[in-house]
Amino acid sequence: MPKILDALAPLALTAWVGSLWAIGYLAVPILFHAQSDRQLAGMLAGDMFTAVGYLGIVCGSYLLMRVRFGRHSAPRPFWVIVAMLLITLLLQFGIQPMMAAMKAQVLPLDVMHSPLADRFKLWHGISSLAYLLQSLLGGYLLVSWKGREG
Repeated sequence: MPKILDALAPLALTAWVGSLWAIGYLAVPILFHAQSDRQLAGMLAGDMFTAVGYLGIVCGSYLLMRVRFGRHSAPRPFWVIVAMLLITLLLQFGIQPMMAAMKAQVLPLDVMHSPLADRFKLWHGISSLAYLLQSLLGGYLLVSWKGREG
């Protein structure tokens, strides 16, 4: 059983970081390019980011436990995973719900054409920077993992 648990760590890391990159830097930009209805594109993008967030919580929690209690625990990957998981939680349960509430508050208007547009843009920018930081930290983990026991 431990060998299976060891093998799941790099798969969990790949799933987490791969989903961050695939959704954030491929699927969502293509969605906004292809979909003329910006509100619909935003709603679908939000759903995708929510799914990525929950996947990150599951994978990040597993990786945290494996690195913390594994045979070859190492401090640096532990703290990178902690940082990524904290960003995930901040986005999932802080920033994304706040942005969704702003959208709902101005319905049927598009939030970008509402009195909340400036506030929404600010939080969207903060969210984008946090997501970028999380993606870069994930890239660091992938490059530095090198068969480490998770």
